[in-house]
Amino acid sequence: MVRQHPQQAEKHLLCPLLEPLLRCLGGPEGSLADLPAGTVLVKEELLTGCVETVYKVCVVGDEPSPCLLGSLRLALGAIFSLWCFTKQNVSFLRTPCQEILLWFLEKSERQASLAALEGFAELRGTVRLLHPRCQFQVASEGGVVVTIKEALSDEDEALYQKVSSEQWRLEQLVDLLSHCRSGGLAGDFFICCLKELTQIASEEDPAPPSQVGPLDLEQPCNPALPQQMRQLQVLQVVAVLTEGISDSLLTDVRQVVEFVAATLQRACASLTKGLVGAVEAQTLSMAMGLVAAMLGGAMQLKSEDFATLKQLVPLLEDVSRVHPEPVIQELAADLGISICTHSAFSTEAVCAAACKTLGRSGGAAGQARTAASAGTPDGTSRPVAPLPQKPPRNSSEERQGMGSVAEESSDLQELLLGAYNPDIPVRAVALRRLSRMIEQRDPGALKIQEKLLTVFVENLEHTDSFVYLSAIQGVALLSDAFPQEVLPFLLAQYGSAQMAETRMKVGEVLLRTTRALGDLVFQHRDKLIHAFLRGVRDPDSSLRASSLSNLGELCQILGFQLGSVVQELASCLAAVVKTDHEAEVRRAAVHVVVLLLRGLSTRAVEVLRDVLLDLYRLLKSVVRCEQDAVTVLHAQLALEELDDILRQFLFPPQTLQKKIEVLP
Repeated sequence: MVRQHPQQAEKHLLCPLLEPLLRCLGGPEGSLADLPAGTVLVKEELLTGCVETVYKVCVVGDEPSPCLLGSLRLALGAIFSLWCFTKQNVSFLRTPCQEILLWFLEKSERQASLAALEGFAELRGTVRLLHPRCQFQVASEGGVVVTIKEALSDEDEALYQKVSSEQWRLEQLVDLLSHCRSGGLAGDFFICCLKELTQIASEEDPAPPSQVGPLDLEQPCNPALPQQMRQLQVLQVVAVLTEGISDSLLTDVRQVVEFVAATLQRACASLTKGLVGAVEAQTLSMAMGLVAAMLGGAMQLKSEDFATLKQLVPLLEDVSRVHPEPVIQELAADLGISICTHSAFSTEAVCAAACKTLGRSGGAAGQARTAASAGTPDGTSRPVAPLPQKPPRNSSEERQGMGSVAEESSDLQELLLGAYNPDIPVRAVALRRLSRMIEQRDPGALKIQEKLLTVFVENLEHTDSFVYLSAIQGVALLSDAFPQEVLPFLLAQYGSAQMAETRMKVGEVLLRTTRALGDLVFQHRDKLIHAFLRGVRDPDSSLRASSLSNLGELCQILGFQLGSVVQELASCLAAVVKTDHEAEVRRAAVHVVVLLLRGLSTRAVEVLRDVLLDLYRLLKSVVRCEQDAVTVLHAQLALEELDDILRQFLFPPQTLQKKIEVLP
């Protein structure tokens, strides 16, 4: 009805449904002012039924429409206030309120979601929150009632309650954003707050009146007080966001660029007004260092990312024109040139700013020390076994030895620096030379094997095949030298929340590692199988297909000696073939069944005796019902393998024997 007759549905269904929640917000006629304290405005049964019905209509029904979202927007402030109250108490209304809020934020357009968040934070009046005279109270049945609260005579107590409730509401807003599954909403809201700060900074301060009359004495002494209060409110929201969910605020290049643009605009506004304080200078340096780090290789930038970065060029030109310090002027101009040339041109100032932001030393030697320090990821030195005593050498021999060691150390440091070079050929050559040093068991490279592992794994995320294939080769050689240290690290990387493409590359490294281990792989057999089985449940279809392919190859490497995991593997393959929506995933699962039957041969009757009949029925149904021709072909091959296995089992080959018996 909401889709076919939105006006009638809003008038006769949605408005009566949301009426208990709208009653908490108060009407424009101000009817709540006349009610005495303690009056029950909304009873427990009415409020509980209202929230549960809204949950069923919105979340369970899950059919968003402009009419439904528009009607729900009117009561959103009451639902948010009720949810904040339930977070302080035990109530069964907490979960439905949270799901309703998340549903609205995810299903609405981005501007409507941002407007709702601004209303929750009281930055704008787009959302009406709970009426000042209303309060929530815990009811007898575990629900909530809405009553009229008594006015406080103590101004200090009233101010304390107001400030504490605002702080609690902001903390719950951050908690709500942390549960939001809509990608980038928290970052967009953060950037929206930064733009609000920029707008406030660019506004002219109200001029004091030239003549003050007797009636003007009743006005506030500071005419800029409302603007300052608004700025403090926005600053409080920004502080709570950065403190609560700083790790998930800026998730892509677009948001980072918008963040830097808002920071540069605010800096330009402050410079135009002549306000250059320590905070403004540090903020500007941070923003420009962030741009330099992006251009220096901290993020893999594509052509469309550079198109987004070009939005910063006019702002950087403004900074280079109005900033009083020559160093900042030069850096801003160089950053603009680097963006326009897609990092083909990069000055020393840009490289130094990038290294400072990434936590490295300014010069090449300092970067090398940072890259090659000590072999542990945190840079702390590792204990080294004492070297055996050697006979004393003369001074010329010592000088020659020290020179050779210094030369080797310098070469290794240069290679570590080259592994982070934005130039793709330089980076790939450095990775291949590091791999060759590991293959030749170079002592200097083996000392920093943990650092080298980190370097190779970081380069797996590169988009160029010349780079990430070199990194895969390096990790495989490292795992051959240090299998006990490298393999658990790779398994943790494969199960982490990285991009699917990176995890597929780690899967390729795991397979190369298992081939290099030989018979030693059996002690890691169960961990490898379970890691790939977890990959089969990933939301990304490419990673699911890759995990199944890795499972099939791992079974071949293990010689199909899978132990007790074989039945779990067969059940997983059957479930994938039955339920997965992607043809490439079903294709990979049936192919693993073919490999499993082919590898087990006659042992399949014994090993798969509990699931063999189910596998046969599954393969027959695939042949009859599957639309994908390749999957059907794999199923037919599996049935042929199964037919050969059962024929050999039921009709073993006849062997003719000639027996000679000697009678006594």
